[in-house]
Amino acid sequence: MAQPKGTVVLAYSGGLDTSCILVWLKEQGYHVVAYLANIGQKEDFEAAQKKALALGAKKVYIEDITREFVEEFIWLAVQANALYEDRYLLGTALARPCIARKLVEIAQREGAQYVAHGATGKGNDQVRFELTCYALCPNIKIVAPWRLPEFYQRFPGRRELMDYAKKHGIPVPVTPQTPWSMDENLMHISYEAGILENPKVIDHGRLASMATTGLRASRVPVKVTNAGDGATRCSALELFMYLNDIAGKHGVGRIDIVENRFVGMKSRGIYETPAGTILYHAHLDIEAFTMDREVRKIKQGLALKFSELVYNGFWHSPECEFLRQCIRRSQEAVVGTVRLSVFKGQVYILGRESPRSLYNEELVSMNVQGDYEPADATGFININSLR
Repeated sequence: MAQPKGTVVLAYSGGLDTSCILVWLKEQGYHVVAYLANIGQKEDFEAAQKKALALGAKKVYIEDITREFVEEFIWLAVQANALYEDRYLLGTALARPCIARKLVEIAQREGAQYVAHGATGKGNDQVRFELTCYALCPNIKIVAPWRLPEFYQRFPGRRELMDYAKKHGIPVPVTPQTPWSMDENLMHISYEAGILENPKVIDHGRLASMATTGLRASRVPVKVTNAGDGATRCSALELFMYLNDIAGKHGVGRIDIVENRFVGMKSRGIYETPAGTILYHAHLDIEAFTMDREVRKIKQGLALKFSELVYNGFWHSPECEFLRQCIRRSQEAVVGTVRLSVFKGQVYILGRESPRSLYNEELVSMNVQGDYEPADATGFININSLR
């Protein structure tokens, strides 16, 4: 064993990689505190805790951060209509600063100088985790094994990692592994790597998705009512989980894309974001109904920049904090009810109403002249034709 180096708090998932990293950190002389975030994934947390303790963690924290994930991160993305490269609803990118915030909090609670994670050296998550840690605790030291030559040269592939696991008594799954990597949280499931690295391979994996639903939005979603059975959900977490269930049954929110990672390479990913997709369409509709045209144009530009910052891991940057304030300010009039249905992977808007509507039925009507003088359009057209 190496000389003692102090305490490190490891962002632990219970899977093969972070289990091996836990044991490897102990070999390097660290006292390991494991931190497992419950962010809505399907996980046997009790089994993961027992496993971490059996592998030598001196303490295990299991933190339920689902509610704060919805209220402080997902809702802001819904308000922003945030999409990365026009398609990705940022499920993983939003989760990482939420997870890392608690990682830093536990490190401070434990008096630990170090935090560690199992993100690879090619992906976005290493940036997202570490920028959050440095923003919240500039003096923290980060151990990223997959970027350390002594680690990645020792474990160049899965076979070496499996051999290490067997040698050190780390439980290895006996069932065949899926031929891709999967990340799950309350907002989405992502699939990438493995056979999906070939962009021609057609994925025949599971579809997730949900039924008929009416959504009421008041700056953030406040109530969802199923028009079929009258079921209503009002709390942020229950509302989001209910929409995940309904939309998941109907294949809503599943995309297959090639995206640009922040580190400079393209990657192929498959994402399932059922509730997020419903809320994106509902919010987009009520916002168009209540927001001034020119304000909305500016806000669309802000949303584009916000999405890029979140994807790249800059949630805590000064510019992202500024954008969040601007986005919140833009939502003051975005209040109302949207009726929609979901069917065969699609979201269909059926109607909307709002006390802050800018839609004037009489003014726009083909049957009523109202206060609009059609002859005025002649000068408008002539002026616009001059150039």
